[in-house]
Order: sequence, then C-alpha cells, then structure tokens
Amino acid sequence: MREALAASYSTSGRPSIDPELMLRMLLIGYLFGIRSERRLCEEVHLNLAYRWFCRLDLADRVPDHSTFYKNRHGRFRACDLHRLLFEQVVAKCAAAGLVAGRDVAIDGSTIMADASRKKKLKGADAADELRAKGSASRPVAEYLAALDTALPPDPDEPAPVDPASISPTDPQAALTCKHGPARYAYAINPLLDLETDCILDVEATPARFSSEVAATRTLVSRAGTRLGIAPESLAADKAYGSGPLLGWLLKRNITPYIPVIDRSRQRDAFLTRDSFYYDRETDAYRCPAGKQLSYCGTRRASQVRVYRSHVADCAGCELKSQCTIGRKRSISRLVSEDARDTVRALAGTDAYVHARRRRQRIERVFGHLKRNLGLRTLKLRGLSGATEEFTMAAAAYNLQLLARQAAPA
Repeated sequence: MREALAASYSTSGRPSIDPELMLRMLLIGYLFGIRSERRLCEEVHLNLAYRWFCRLDLADRVPDHSTFYKNRHGRFRACDLHRLLFEQVVAKCAAAGLVAGRDVAIDGSTIMADASRKKKLKGADAADELRAKGSASRPVAEYLAALDTALPPDPDEPAPVDPASISPTDPQAALTCKHGPARYAYAINPLLDLETDCILDVEATPARFSSEVAATRTLVSRAGTRLGIAPESLAADKAYGSGPLLGWLLKRNITPYIPVIDRSRQRDAFLTRDSFYYDRETDAYRCPAGKQLSYCGTRRASQVRVYRSHVADCAGCELKSQCTIGRKRSISRLVSEDARDTVRALAGTDAYVHARRRRQRIERVFGHLKRNLGLRTLKLRGLSGATEEFTMAAAAYNLQLLARQAAPA
C-alpha cells in the first residue's frame, strides 16, 4: 500500500497519516456500518479492538476527522488504492479456496446518491450551464472531463440516449423511480461466484438499465485480465437478455442462463413473427401462405434487419386480415437474433433451471451490503466516489466471508 501511494507523499515537511492506518480505519467503517467519518474517528479512539486492528497503542493519536476527510477525498481518490486492496482480498479468498470462477451471476441494485432531486438541470443544456459557472466541484469537474474525453459511440451498438435531467450537485448520478419517489442514484454491479458467494469484481454505474448491462462486459473482461478468472456460465435476470450482450458472451464461450428479451409477440390480433419461417440460406422469411419476405435494409440505430413482402403477394391473400392492415407485411429481425435463438434453446433445461435458482443468491448479497454494512446512501459524490464506496464495501464483504471460512467450527 505504501509503495502504491509513494508518489502522493513528500519526503520533507511534517509527518503525514500512514496510508495503511487510513485503510484500516475505512475498513472498520464499512465492516461495522459506521458511515460518519467523525463517529469513525471517535470509535477508533475509544474502542480497544479497533485500536488493535489499526495497530495503535493506547498512547497513539487517532487522526482528526477533518484530516481524515481531506486525505480520503484528496490523494486517496486520485490513486487506485481501493481497487488494489479489493483485488488483494480476492486473491486471499482464492488462496483459501473461496473462488471457483466457473459459474457467476450479475445484477444491479440502486444506492441513493448524495444529491437532492429538487435541484436539476435539463440534460441537453446541463454541460453548458455547468461550464458557465466557472469553478466546479470535484463531481462536476469529473463529469465535464468525462464528456470531453468520451469516445464516439460504437456504430454496432444502440445510440445512447441523453438523460432528461441532471443533478448540478452530482451530474453523473441518474434519476430513478425505483423503491419510491424519483431520486438520483448509482447502481452497484457485483460479479458473484455462485459456488462460494465471493464477490469477484464490482462496478459502479449510473442507475440506468443500459449502464448496468454495459457493466457486464467490463466486469467479465476485467476478471479475466486482472484476476485470471474465465467463467463458464453467467446467470442474470431478463434486463440482461439483449441480443448484443448474449452474442458477446457466446463468443467468449460463456453460457448465458438469461431470459431473452422478446417483443415479437406484442402485435395483438395479428400473426406474430413465430408464424413465419426464417431461411438462413436465402436470408428471407416465408409467411404461412408460402410467400417470401425479402431483406430490404438494416436500421443502424436499433441494429434491426427489416424484411418486407411484395404488395402483389399481400393484395389477394386470404390471411391478410390476420396479418396486417397495411399494403404489405414487414418483419424485424435483430442482427444478433442467432445468439438469441441459441439462448432460447437453453430455457427449460435442467442446467438453466438450476442456474436461475442459484442466481437469487445475489439478492442476499445486496441485503447484506445495505442492511448490515449500511450501504443505503452514498457519502461520496461522483462516479469515482461511488466506485470507491462500492469497492470498499465489496472488500469488507469478502473479508467477512474469509473470516467465517477460517473460523473454527
């Protein structure tokens, strides 16, 4: 830890707070649900067990809460120390046999941000208004920097949608109506080992479904590159059942036990797409009357391939009243429909049912983080603040798991 923070400390001047002491105090706060930094410093000062864990003698001085606050929000935020700590804890869990890495699950849960829902800016004009104010707080500066360095959207992905409103206090938080009135929030996205309940990785995102689904790729890729974990299967709920993500998982030989998002049956009183036969060799559909629907183009924004019939074929068809009210029938097929068909075939198998049942274990992790560790509302602002809190909470959870495994029966 000291090596990782060496560049943040000077060799001259008054002695600073030991970074290891800071981390040990932070862990106490997350392990015992002490959210207030002032109260945390008081507890470490009075509690002998906390002093022992922090390696403080009775005569040693506990850092003042204001000094603790400035160090936490300053040099500790600039480095990646919390990620380093978390990965070392996961390595300890792996050495103790608590990481199998074969079957994993992912889900997202909202954690309220430290931002009032009464103060908001229109999403389209928010960046200009925030820049016009001049001096910006850390969360605002991070938001503007992220806009300036953002990569152009991937043409193979759906176009991103700008938020309707943005908090001037924490612009990266998303407005969500989950669990009551609309509030600004972030989502914690853990990658859970289903055999041991160990959190293999965690990612913070704004509380939007699209961001939570995108975090899956980050978590799986990072678990492979930094931890050497290559899962064989991944279980998730229906929100993760989009075609592009399913195809991405299948390309990496990861079996997705995920319900597929299917809107093809939403045409009431008309023949659905299931009534049409798709011929892969000719890349065309054939209707119940035997007529062909040919490929006519792809909608880039939604990644949908469109197939249409000929007007002459539909004009005298006996099934037209059951098929369409227009002059011809069109069918949409996602570019990733082959991956969706592969995952549909898994539904109902014993492995699928078993994985879906085991996936519910991730809900217990959310309950533990929120109820026992007190992670209901964030204290730190900005996406980096949410990342720090989620990473430290996941490290504390894994340490408790490690302690239970090492405890005598």
